[in-house]
Amino acid sequence: MHDQTHKKKREIPTVLQKILAADVILTDKFCNWANCFLPLRSLRIHYKVLEISCHGIPWICGWIAFIWLMDKPSLYQMQVNFFIGLLLDILFVAVLKAYTRRRRPSSNRSDMFAAMGPDKFSFPSGHASRACFIALFFIFLYPLFFIFYMPLTAWATSVCISRVLLRRHHLLDVIGGVMLGVFEAIVLSWIWASEDFAGWVVAWLSDEKWDGGSYHV
Repeated sequence: MHDQTHKKKREIPTVLQKILAADVILTDKFCNWANCFLPLRSLRIHYKVLEISCHGIPWICGWIAFIWLMDKPSLYQMQVNFFIGLLLDILFVAVLKAYTRRRRPSSNRSDMFAAMGPDKFSFPSGHASRACFIALFFIFLYPLFFIFYMPLTAWATSVCISRVLLRRHHLLDVIGGVMLGVFEAIVLSWIWASEDFAGWVVAWLSDEKWDGGSYHV
């Protein structure tokens, strides 16, 4: 009785089933068309590099190191807000993947970089959401020099496309990831941390930089 109730709760509506089935077909057609011009075998190493370049673990660890090493008060607000955005991205993606539990494409290889927990599920693409968020952050929320806009956009676009060509995700997974990245940028703009709060966070992460810290000399 319990098993029947559980199955009924997880039953997918017919309309959604048709959409997901169409997504699988369109994804397969897109990959076959793209591989006529971009052979997967020769470019897979490049797709893997893009995968690592937008993975959450290197970004989180690298950004903490960046905050630690770049002791400039003028950067604290940017550093902390970007870090908050990365954490929001990981949280939103994990919750959505755990809820939707969509399987990855059947042709996906089990060679993903540092896959764990909800990473076994497909919707939404965390790489797509993260790439989109990072590009939007440095173009709109904390604008860099305009010469960086094109490389950022090209990188984010390449990451998104590579997720499909690597058969890690279906097209809807990537589209959902891009939409999530836009949503994350909007949310961050609403909760943008003040200079005082950013300074407190940096003090907490590396308190010997501040007068009165436990290691201050």
